[in-house]
Amino acid sequence: MALELTFGARDVRILKDENAFSGYFAVRRLTLQHRCFGGGWSAPQVREVFERGDAVGVLPYDPVEDRVVLVEQFRPGALRGDDSPWMLELVAGVVEAGESDEEVAHREALEEAGCELSSLLPIATVLPSAGACSEQVRLFCGLLTRAGAGGIHGLAEEGEDILVHSVSRREALELVAGNRIPNGHTLIALQWLHIHGESLRERWRRGL
Repeated sequence: MALELTFGARDVRILKDENAFSGYFAVRRLTLQHRCFGGGWSAPQVREVFERGDAVGVLPYDPVEDRVVLVEQFRPGALRGDDSPWMLELVAGVVEAGESDEEVAHREALEEAGCELSSLLPIATVLPSAGACSEQVRLFCGLLTRAGAGGIHGLAEEGEDILVHSVSRREALELVAGNRIPNGHTLIALQWLHIHGESLRERWRRGL
């Protein structure tokens, strides 16, 4: 029998919902109660929640060459001491109003990496930091049908400066094993490819 969660959305009481900050992103201040595992309700708690919208991440994969596309870009949140704030990541972008996940995946693949994709296969839905952020990220693996020869991509009006890398599946997994991928979305997608890569490669090469 599969493990099921004990509680759901109905087991939370929102007592107050305030706008604590509004800028490029937003912060909500919630006063809430939730059911406790031992019975009854918690005391009222005040929690700030970072609101940045949902996102889609896609791992472009070429089953013929057995290669993936990763992008490298600066991330201010990764400024931690002597660690490099440039990260190797999936192609990803925020879901705009009225957009489907598939539209985001195709748009971002072209804008960030000069890639065209055909099939999209769902990998996972992830809450990167559920203790403080409402963002949900939907991850896909995309069948790569056309790719540029690396290069620098991104939208100048959004300040994007993105370097594109094409690496073999083996090299990508070696980066994971060497703790060279500190980005959670990318780790999940590459670990998924490690599990499913052989069957996926055979399936996509046969056009299924």
